[in-house]
Amino acid sequence: MNPKEYKIESEEQLKKFVESLQVYVSTDDGQWTVKGFIDVFQNVYTISSDTKIVSKILEIHLFPKILDFAKQYGCKIVLAEHQNYYPDISLVKAENEKIKFVVDFKTTYRLPHKPYLCNGFTLGSHGKYFEDRSSTKNIQFPYGSYTGHFCLGIIYNRVDNATIDETRSYDLSELQSITSVIQDFQFFVAEKWRIASDKSGSGNTANIGSINNIEDIINGSGMFSKLGEEWFDDYWMNYRKITVPDGKGGTQKISNLKDFVSYRRGDTSLIVPKRNRVPKGDSQ
Repeated sequence: MNPKEYKIESEEQLKKFVESLQVYVSTDDGQWTVKGFIDVFQNVYTISSDTKIVSKILEIHLFPKILDFAKQYGCKIVLAEHQNYYPDISLVKAENEKIKFVVDFKTTYRLPHKPYLCNGFTLGSHGKYFEDRSSTKNIQFPYGSYTGHFCLGIIYNRVDNATIDETRSYDLSELQSITSVIQDFQFFVAEKWRIASDKSGSGNTANIGSINNIEDIINGSGMFSKLGEEWFDDYWMNYRKITVPDGKGGTQKISNLKDFVSYRRGDTSLIVPKRNRVPKGDSQ
């Protein structure tokens, strides 16, 4: 089996895998099965809805399932050696260690007043290891050695803080009465280039941003999805590095996909526009 066939098979297996996670993390009414943390005196403390805390606990919660998947699929798991390394998990085929895949956990919440959109997430750096595919700076294995780069994503609703009392502890016998901080999960698997936007994902850091429309994320219909992965790589390797005239006598650095595709003399009609408006027929 060649690397392309391995990538297609791996994506299919991951998509089947995430279908089983809904019942693992959710109660019958859609709440997260994690209610808080417990001390040796059997006091239960609710957790914060802070996105970083929720993301880390979800990752810990799902890790036994990831281990089971790796064993079934004949892979070894290699975890990131350092906190800021990419990716979260490398799946390495036991029968052929040249075949390896990225599995990066991505969690985000639906926007309360626009539930067809999520808050978005970052898709890794477009810095040193992305530009130099043989670099080992801040990455577990060189970027170019991975057969595929997959996001295992979780989209959820945050529960109104008014229904959660973080100032008190609960007895273990009250566990079922504790409101979970998040609920209504939706899982997805996608190659990261398929759900990428053309904008940075986090302020001044060199991170690739995702699209925000949930339907497009689930379907892998990001801005580059019709152009292809080569355009994604080329754009983000050269993000804000190409200087062109601004039409006003000055210059500007290219920082949007339409200008970049035009500069490369590509077909701009293949750019998938971001859908951040209310869908037709939706009164929200």
